Amino acid sequence: MKIIIVGAGIGGLSLALMLRQRGIECDIYESVRALKPLGVGINLLPHAVAELAQIGLLDGLRAGAVATSALHYYNLHGQPIWQEPRGLAAGYSVPQLSIHRGELQLHLAAAVRDRLGPDRLHTGMAFESLEQDGAGVTARFRNRADGSLSTVRADALVGADGIHSAVRLCLHPHAGAPRFSGRMLWRAITPALPYLDGRTMFMAGHQDQKFVAYPISAPDADGLVRINWIAELSVPDGKPPASDWNRQVDKAAFAAAFDTWRWDWIDIPALIDAAPTIYEFPLVDKDPLSCWTQGRATLLGDAAHPMYPIGSNGSAQAILDARCAADCLSAAMEGRTPSLELALREYEAERIPPTTGIVLRNRLNGPEQVMQLAHQRAPQGFAHVHDVISREELEATAMRYKRLAGFDPERLHAASATQTGATQP
Repeated sequence: MKIIIVGAGIGGLSLALMLRQRGIECDIYESVRALKPLGVGINLLPHAVAELAQIGLLDGLRAGAVATSALHYYNLHGQPIWQEPRGLAAGYSVPQLSIHRGELQLHLAAAVRDRLGPDRLHTGMAFESLEQDGAGVTARFRNRADGSLSTVRADALVGADGIHSAVRLCLHPHAGAPRFSGRMLWRAITPALPYLDGRTMFMAGHQDQKFVAYPISAPDADGLVRINWIAELSVPDGKPPASDWNRQVDKAAFAAAFDTWRWDWIDIPALIDAAPTIYEFPLVDKDPLSCWTQGRATLLGDAAHPMYPIGSNGSAQAILDARCAADCLSAAMEGRTPSLELALREYEAERIPPTTGIVLRNRLNGPEQVMQLAHQRAPQGFAHVHDVISREELEATAMRYKRLAGFDPERLHAASATQTGATQP
């Protein structure tokens, strides 16, 4: 069996490694000419980290990441709303990792080249079209260096090429454009002194004015860590920008809204001021699809279910997609599923319900609902959060999202108990 993977992002590269582990041949085609450590930070939740541990990547990832210890929520006055331990501190068997997205991608790409061979990852190859017959798929790719067209044949194709997926457009030409939330994000990484314990992620504010930050590196020789941060504001006209969705901007576009956000443990204006580069893009997702698969072609990650970056779930769900797709394809190869087409249907039947739930729940702010509740009930602040939100309501909100996203402790412990040990890469 041979699989074509379109897209060398986190989902596509994870799928390649998981297919290799199961003895399935694959090639990855990426439109970018060279993979570079671009972007900002992301969080890998324990269920995603557990999947990467199963393919022997945990030790390497931990060396370049921060094991997140806690998640804190605050209102716009800096008053604490909810705090909970994360990762190992919460009793999981693996950590939650805060890591630079580009460095994670390069780590996965290096593992692909090492395990699959240097000729299996093809960069500078843009997907153009797909044809299917009863025996397989034929995909065409345009070489971005010389314009030549290459035709590739395989048993199946997986589109893992992101929110602007060319494969999704091919399979679902009328699925619709990205859906804008009316809110803009500004993201950056600032070298700064650590705050709190140096391993805590925090969110402050509410739906229309929010700031998120977490460290993604250990202290350097000067005691500085790289702090990844996101500022978010509602925009008055409710329209996304017409220009590039990942463009560099000046802090003047948003910084004034956070001028007073200085508390005894963090100086948010200072973080914004010291950022070497700030990127702007709209908060968007797409309406969930009723199916991802057509014949021997399917979708994965943001190509299948682009979601708001709420609850740290985008990359995590792509990794879970990859594991499920690899398992289903393995079942087809071994004859445990009658056909490859049915295997891909099994994959989407398993993954569409939870990812659709997360897309819709994230539109309601996911676990960040606690911040919105606090703002609605006490916009001027409170003497104690339990005066406006009970502990039971806070706990229920946090656990509901963990269960929906698949990383509540009971579920992960039960899954771990069924495994005989880590599978070797």
